[in-house]
Parts: sequence; C-alpha cells; structure tokens
Amino acid sequence: MTIREHSEILGQSYIVFTFFQLGFLLYFLERSESNMTAFVEVGGYDGLREKYMEAIPTKLIPNATCGIPKSNSWQMLRPYNDPEMPWLGFLLGQTPASIWYWCADQMMVQRMLAAKSLSHAQGGTLFAGYLKIFPLFIIVMPGMISRVLYTDEVGCVDPKECYKYCQNEVSCSNTAYPRLVLEIMPSGLRGLMMAVMIAALMSDLTSIFNSASTLFTMDIWPQIRKKATVKELMIVGRVFVIIMIGVSIVWIPVIQAMQGGQLFIYIQAISAYLAPPIAAVYVFAILWKRMNEKAAFWALLLGFMVGVTRMILDFVYPEPPCGKPETRPFILYKVHYMYFAMLLFWLTGIISMVISYMSEPPESFRLIRTTFWTRYNTQDRFDDKENMEMKRAEELKHKIADESKEEKEYPKERISKLKRFYNWFCGYNTSPEGEKSEEEFYEHLSNIASLKQERHEKVILYIFLLFVLSTAIVMFLYFSIP
Repeated sequence: MTIREHSEILGQSYIVFTFFQLGFLLYFLERSESNMTAFVEVGGYDGLREKYMEAIPTKLIPNATCGIPKSNSWQMLRPYNDPEMPWLGFLLGQTPASIWYWCADQMMVQRMLAAKSLSHAQGGTLFAGYLKIFPLFIIVMPGMISRVLYTDEVGCVDPKECYKYCQNEVSCSNTAYPRLVLEIMPSGLRGLMMAVMIAALMSDLTSIFNSASTLFTMDIWPQIRKKATVKELMIVGRVFVIIMIGVSIVWIPVIQAMQGGQLFIYIQAISAYLAPPIAAVYVFAILWKRMNEKAAFWALLLGFMVGVTRMILDFVYPEPPCGKPETRPFILYKVHYMYFAMLLFWLTGIISMVISYMSEPPESFRLIRTTFWTRYNTQDRFDDKENMEMKRAEELKHKIADESKEEKEYPKERISKLKRFYNWFCGYNTSPEGEKSEEEFYEHLSNIASLKQERHEKVILYIFLLFVLSTAIVMFLYFSIP
C-alpha cells in the first residue's frame, strides 16, 4: 500500500470519525442537562462540598474507615505518600501515560495525519486540550453528586450490600453516573442519553480498531508477505479487526474480575504498566540525536517485560477487601502505580542511552526532520525518495497488470454486482473517479513535511496554548490548596 492510498484511507476514516463526533456533541449536551439538574438537587457547588463529606453509607465495616469521605477529597494534589493520588507520582508518573496516549498512540495520531496542515493539527490539539477541562464538571462532580443522593447504593462498602445493588462485592462506584441518569432524567432524555453514549462508544471503538488494523497491516503483515497487494492488505486489515473484536470480548471477564469496582483506576494502572516505555523511547528519540533503532527496540522490549511483570503480579495478588490484612508483596502496596510508572519511564530511558552508546550512532541522513533539533531541515532524504519512487513504480506495474487481467476476465460493462460489492467492502476502488493526481498529492505531502506556518498562525496558536496551560494551572492550584 502506497503512502497516497494509506493517507486516503486515513482521510476516509476521519470522515467516519467526524460523523460519530456528533454523538459526542449530543453526549456533552445531555451530560450538561443532567449535570445542571444534579447540581440543583444538591444545592449547587457549595452544597455539594458540604454534603459530600456527610455522605456516609448506613452499613460500615467495623474498625475500618472505608466508606467515610476523606478530609482531602477535594484536593487534586495530595501528599507524596497518599495511597490514592500522591502529587509527585501524579506529576511525574501520570505524565508518561499521558505522553503515550496523546502524543504517540496511533488512535490519537491518526486524527492529526488527516489534518489539512500543521496549523490545523495544532489547532485541533489545542481544542482537545480545552475539552479536557470539562470532565471535572461533567464526570467527576456528577459522580460525587450521585454518592450524595444515593449514598447507600453508590458508596456501599459492605460486600453483601454492594452485591445486592450492583452484583459486585468490592464497590458500586462504577454505577454512579448511570444511577444519576436513571433517577433524575425524564424518560425521553434517558433514551437519548443511551443513544449518544452508544455513538460515543462506537467512535472510540472504530478509532481503536482502525489504529490496530493499520499498524498490523502496514508494519507486521508486509514482513510476512513481502509482495502483498493492496487488495490483500485491505482484506487482512478487516480480518484483523474481527480478531480484535473476539479478543476484546474474551477480555471482558478479566476486566470484571480485576477492576475492583473502580474501572477508571484499573485503566490508569494498566496504562502505567505498559505506556512508560513507549513514552520514554518517543521522548528520547525526539530530543536526543544519538538514539538509534537498536536502543529503541531493546529498551521497549525490556521495559515492556518489566511492566507486564508488575501487571501479572497485580492480577495474582489483588488488593484485599476493606478491613482485611495486607498480604501482597511489598512492591505492590508500597510502590504506587504512578511511582512505578515514573521509575519504569527512567529505567527505559537509561537502557536506551546505554545501548545507544554501546552501538553505532544513526546515519546522519536519518536525522533529517526526525528530531526536535532537525525538524526544519530542508535536505532531501535519499532513502525516502528512493522508496517513494520504487513504490510508485511498483504500484503502476501492479495497477496495469490488475486492470489488464480484470479487463480480460471481467469486462467493465459486465462486472457483476457481487464483484462490485466485494470491491466496495474491501475498500478497493479501481474506477478513474477514485484516483487522485499523484503530483498534487505528493506536493501536499511535501508542504506538510516542511512544517511551514504563517507567522499570524503561530502567534494565534501560541496565545491559545498559553491560555489553556494557565487555565489548567489555576484549576490545579484552586483544587489543591486547602
């Protein structure tokens, strides 16, 4: 598959994703409606702060503080040894997971690959940054309101009570928002909420499946089949998505057993075990010219093994229920998963540095436009040029051969509907309307690769960047200073 076809597929996928983003918009509006109603129920923000500290379930576990709101419940950054959110671990350990998700994860990066220009990509990134401010008000606080309004159900700690309410003996906190929606929203809006939640879920799933399929099809399958055709790659991508769906279904019981009643914490912990090596290699490769391919590979592999070891230990030794003695190994209950992410990040970085110095440095032409310091380099990369020319020649040869064979066996006026459906399903368009001008496309790629920006665009983007950063800092300070 050539760069042009890959980019066209990304562009088409982006259109599909944009359609599903309408679901996100409705989702946000419906959440806003339910959130306003919820805040009215508890007497506004001041009422929530007061009533949340009094939201204690009727049945508690003797000689334990489980189920009683902590005095620092309204603090985002807590002491460095806090068992839930230590400030040092949050800033230095959660950051690698964020770098991986927002900067290196294919599901996110593919949106930027479909952008019209660098300024459009940066503007979309800043817009996403603004949207990330809202979860505090549309996710976190509504969950706290749900605990205030339905304390015994959402805040239960007694295993029997929790199982009665949500069939989970550990906790029912995962039911906080659904409970709020079902109780305070009218019937019509409940159905609309269900529809937009499904649309948002579909958007996420299509993004993930498309990303995984692209990585497998473009990076792994060509190693197995050196001369795979475009049509074969299309079919392989769709089959891989079906396999991914099967694996996802099989993994559901594992999530139900291991998430411990707090699905969000489970997701963050798994990210802390698997994401830091990717973030470390990504950051070091961009900021350090000496980083080479061998160091990146072995650092990723060793870091992945360390992270998976910690994840398996978490599965084997789950956190004991409230009131039960601690029986886990020292590294599990003393080293918070955020601190583990911090250590794993630097461990991977140190391994990559050692291996880089022990091996040959990368060839100079491979640094052109691939590091922060060489991003404006205008030199030609002969490897890219040769590969591009080879791919275009190979594409033209296959195209002529396929068209000749298809014209001979299936005259265009006699192609069956089944054949047309097959080509449509596989995303293989042989019609003249489906082809773009090669010169225009490669000129567009050259403009994007050059990182050219108008001065006024850069000024506007930097202003919005400073604004979103200052807003985040102010919110952190407001919700962290007692």
